[in-house]
Amino acid sequence: TNLLQKELRGSGGGAAAAAQGVYGAGLAINCISNIITPELARDLLPDVVQLTSHRNPYLRKKAILCLFKLFVQYPQALRLTFNQTLQPCLQDANPAVVSCAVNVITELSDKNPKNYLHLAPAFFELLTGSSNNWMLIKVVKLLGSLVPEEPRLARKLLEPLAQIVKTTQAKSLLYEAVHTITLCLPYCRRKSDGSMPAIVPEIVQLSVQTLKSLVEEKDQNLKYLGLVGFASLMTSHPKVLSNSSDGTRPLILACLSDQDVTIRTRALDLLGGLATRKNLTELIGQLLQHVPLA
Repeated sequence: TNLLQKELRGSGGGAAAAAQGVYGAGLAINCISNIITPELARDLLPDVVQLTSHRNPYLRKKAILCLFKLFVQYPQALRLTFNQTLQPCLQDANPAVVSCAVNVITELSDKNPKNYLHLAPAFFELLTGSSNNWMLIKVVKLLGSLVPEEPRLARKLLEPLAQIVKTTQAKSLLYEAVHTITLCLPYCRRKSDGSMPAIVPEIVQLSVQTLKSLVEEKDQNLKYLGLVGFASLMTSHPKVLSNSSDGTRPLILACLSDQDVTIRTRALDLLGGLATRKNLTELIGQLLQHVPLA
């Protein structure tokens, strides 16, 4: 413990000593992350916290990421230090430091998103102002997890998420944005006066077209995600597939013949949303054709 503390505290002093100490402290942080125990986490917490405000962004990044390992082993540290360490890092001048803080907060929020609801304004600012795709994926996921805790957030998210869907070329970010839109839509269906917000039909159509494009992809993973997205969209708009006239229904039916059993299963789950009185007989006939192949 004493040796690790010595290394963590050795990044100050003169220019030459500081430069050497920065990398020594970085190595110490790497070591701590791999050997951390509850006792070490308790003893080293003040030193690691101090490095989150170090003048060198290299150390700030490493210290922030190391804090997650400390919080896992010593949960009390989260309550003691969060507001003084991770929250200010969301406003850091270095984008890489902000990205590390977002990653840690997103991982922490998996267990109890409600604890991080007060950070929604800061994350919304990152959503509308950042161009870092990997960080945006985390931001979108976190904001989506906050919607059930604060339903009013759903309507505010629709437009920036739609903008991401329209502009991004990154498939991973595209899916996360569409998926989060489907999580928001159940909270946006009706205003207090019973009317639907004007933007909702446009957003639903955009989601359908985007998910359809994913299902059309040759990549099986993207095709699977497209089908999962349609299932999520149907929770708020159960007739979205039966009312679609853009070729979505034949596309989903074609997935019943896919070689991948997981894709066939996902497509089968969507058939309830495709069925209408007019096409029920046709759907049953197509299903019977697949029985020998199942």
